[in-house]
Formats: sequence, structure tokens, C-alpha cells
Amino acid sequence: MNSFKSYGKIDQADQMRLDARRKTRKRMTIIAISSLILVIVVVSAVVGTTQSKHHSQKGGDSQSPSAIVSMKAVCDTTLYPDTCYSSLAPYVNSTNIQLDQLLKLSVLVAIDELSKASTLPELRNCSELLDLAIDHLNDTLSTDLDLKSIGSLLDDVMTWLSAAGTYQQTCIDSIQENGSGYLQKSTELNSNSLAITKGFSIVANSFNQRRRLMNIAAASDEMPEWLSAKDRKLIEKTNLPAGIKADVVVAQDGTGKYKKISDALKAVPDKSKKRFVIYVKKGIYFENVRVEKPKWNVMMIGDGMDSTIVSGRLNVVDGTPTFQSATFAVFGKGFIARDMGFRNTAGAIKHQAVALMSTADQSAFYRCRIDAFQDSLYAHSNRQFYRECNIYGTVDFIFGNSAVVLQNCNILPRRPMTGQQNTITAQGKFDPNQNTGISIQNCTIWPYGNLSDVHTFLGRPWKNYSTTVYVNNMMGSFIDPKGWLPWVGTTAPNTIFYAEFANYGTGAGTKNRVTWKGLKFITSKQASKFTVKPFIQGDNWIKATGIPYKSGL
Repeated sequence: MNSFKSYGKIDQADQMRLDARRKTRKRMTIIAISSLILVIVVVSAVVGTTQSKHHSQKGGDSQSPSAIVSMKAVCDTTLYPDTCYSSLAPYVNSTNIQLDQLLKLSVLVAIDELSKASTLPELRNCSELLDLAIDHLNDTLSTDLDLKSIGSLLDDVMTWLSAAGTYQQTCIDSIQENGSGYLQKSTELNSNSLAITKGFSIVANSFNQRRRLMNIAAASDEMPEWLSAKDRKLIEKTNLPAGIKADVVVAQDGTGKYKKISDALKAVPDKSKKRFVIYVKKGIYFENVRVEKPKWNVMMIGDGMDSTIVSGRLNVVDGTPTFQSATFAVFGKGFIARDMGFRNTAGAIKHQAVALMSTADQSAFYRCRIDAFQDSLYAHSNRQFYRECNIYGTVDFIFGNSAVVLQNCNILPRRPMTGQQNTITAQGKFDPNQNTGISIQNCTIWPYGNLSDVHTFLGRPWKNYSTTVYVNNMMGSFIDPKGWLPWVGTTAPNTIFYAEFANYGTGAGTKNRVTWKGLKFITSKQASKFTVKPFIQGDNWIKATGIPYKSGL
């Protein structure tokens, strides 16, 4: 492990070297212009394809003369156009390819490159992360992507591609030297697929496809088959009411089928579309729990955040990478936890020590306690929602690169080690096309203990496109008037997006905030983009969990 750093945040010198390699300003200008070109090209190609089909029916040549031109225009919308062109050109030169096929080809070449990279001995410690990345790329590939359906599927595809890139970036951050070199091409190809998908959204909107399909979906008001009316009643109670039976019960006193949560999870059927309820009775469970990737739609219910507690102490100082240090780690999609406590007792002296880590898409946590010091909550990737949770920590204690909304939570900074400063968030968006960020809404931000001599900040930018928004929160006076802390030096990249809207309390004053270009004091219209419905598509899945939530502002 000597050559292997923690899965997580790299040190300042490494970050500066990585930042120096990025040439973002010029590229973003190209993307903005090229996106407009893409709309024109795609519309022309759609018309051209229709004409080509008509021509071929009359016996004409089926080869499309605009295929290479279209491919070049599409590649120009990406961050890595040369990589895009060189990877796709062999296919375009040899076949009559349509634009929806370009996206699938871009994902195929990304999978191929990442599969080859995953066999490198230098990346053996990243095997789980790279497997997850490949899985998400395959999920994208298995989706029926075409110009007629891309609008309705866009949010899923953008989420999966964003997550695939995040898994690779987590691996890169964990390797002490040359981390980016081993995965350079695969990350570029992944980024290109993300950019192409974003370009297709412009096309879908130009045809009004997305709005029409979303309206159809809303009108149908379909609920997942795994959550019945009885299940919704179940989540509204403090524990399992009479007449509703859990699939399994965990109890330390022997009154359940299992005494350990990990054993109960083995009973969950793989890839089940029906919910599986695990009732965990009160007690402290000293175990590191993993809800594995095939364990879909698990609902875990305790007797209260201070009564049913999962406790561990894995940490970086003692040799466990950040990504693997979580007391409770969730990989299986559709996970719901309620009235549970997750804690890491390693203490501030052990640095990164995660209490709860989720990388599961559409995972939700209701009335849970997340209790540690540095890196308490690792909202790693995909779409996540936290409601009425208590979150304790010191340095970067809400971090990751998911699309996450924390709503009506208590955020409780505590005393760090002597000489440390508290930073509530460290968001890790590194690609401008990712649909990720941290949105904190209607929460109470209050000190846990005496912090009168401790500087506490709303966050610091872990990556170049770090995105964090505070909306309608109560902030105590202990928040430093500057609000935000640089990751290195005295300022932050201009490409970050940090925003504050309608917060209140003594600590919410903006008069003395840092003067970074990337810090915005936004309007209600801008703030609404980071609420549950648009940001994590919550009306499509949180509604089905039975957890109360606010869709907008």
C-alpha cells in the first residue's frame, strides 16, 4: 500500500500539478460555439438520412457523404476532439453511420479502452472502481439511444456517464504517481461520450421531444412495483407496525433471524425489482456493512437514529483507503435507509474516516445520523437524497461527486484537531459536462460544541468545476464571514460554481464573502435548478420511497 494513496482527495501539490494540465477556458468557448453547430449538423443529418433512405429505396448508393463531416462537428463539442476523432474515424470511414450511432460508438470505444486499462498491474488496487465504471458504461450502452428517445433517457445516461468518470477519477486520485497517465485515454473517451450526450439534449429539445415525453411520464404517474401503499405506511412509522412483516429481522438479542446486518443482506435476492425490507432492532452493531452492487431496492429500517447504530473505525492513517473506510457503504441501486445511525469512531487524529458512503443511484436516507470527523459523508456518485438527517464532522465532511440534495437536515460541524479549520463541503466535479453537485436546502447549520475559536467554512473547491449551492438555510454566527476556503493558494478556479440564495441567520451575511468569480449570489430562478425535481429528477423516484420531500423551492 506504500505506493497507493487513499481513494479520495489528493494533496495540494498534486492538485496544483493536475490543475496545471487543464486548459479549460479556451475549450469551454469552443464547446459553446460547437454546440450550436451540432444542432445544425444533426438536423441536417436527420433530413439527410431520411433522404438517403428514400434514395436507397430507389437503388441509389446508401453511403452518407456527410457522415465524416457530422462526426467532426460532434467531436468539436467535446473536451478532447482529437481523441474523439481518432477513436471514431475508423468506424465512420467504413460504414454509413447515423448520429445516434456515434454516441453508442463513443461508449463502445470507452469500454474497450477502460477494459484494457483495468488489466494493468499498476491499477490492481482500483479493480472495484474500474469494474463499477465499466458497469455504468454498459448501462448506457444497453439503453435505447436515438434521437426520438434521448430526451426521456437523458438524465439517466448523463448520470451513469458522470459516475463512470468519477470512478476513474477516484482511482487516479488514489495513485501516488502517474495516476492520470494510466487512465488518460479512457477518461478522455468517457468525457467525450458525456459531451456528445449533452449535445444530443440540445437536439432533443429542438424537437420538443424531452418535454413531450416527460409530460407523458408525469401523466402516467407510475409507481415502482416494489413499493405498495402498505410500504409507504411502513416508512411513516418509527418501526414496523403490526400487520406488516419485514422480509428479515436483525436483532442482537436473538429475537430476529440474524444478529448481524451483513448476514441479513446475503438473503436479499440479486437484482430484484421488488423491495426487500430489513428491520434492524435497536442496538450498536460493530461491523462494516456493504450493500453490494447486485442488491437492488433494499429498504433498511431501524428503531431511530440514536437507537439503531452501525459503528466502525476504519481510516486512512491505519492503512484503509478513503473509499473503503466507510462503516456503511451502499452500491446497490434504489437503497432506502430510515431511522438508522452510521458512525466512524476513528476520531479526528485518524484523518479520513467515512461513516456513510453511497455510490448507489437513486439512494435515499431519511432521519439518519451520519457521525464522524473528516469525510463523514461520502456522497460519491449518482443521484442521492437526504432528508431530516443529522450530519456531524470537521474537514470536508460532506464530499464526493454525486448529484445530491440534502433537505431539512441538521448540519453540525464539531471541534477538529488543534490547528485545523472546518470545511462543510468538498465537491469533486472535474468535467464541465457532468450533472453533479451538492445542493443544501432548508437545513440548519449549527455548531456541535464550542467553535468560537475555530474557523468554519461552507466549503472548498476540491476540483476545477466544484459545484455547491446553499438555498434557504439557517446559518449560525460561527460561519466565517468569508464563507468559502480555497483548496490551494488564496483563490479558486474561475470555473467553479458556488452559490448562495435566501439563507438567513448571523452566518448568512454575504457582505464579507470571498470575491471569487465562481461565487454567485443567485436568483430564485437559478436556485430552483438545484432543487429535487430538476436536479436529481426526484419526482420520478423519491415520491415512490414514501419519504417526505419538497420538489422545488
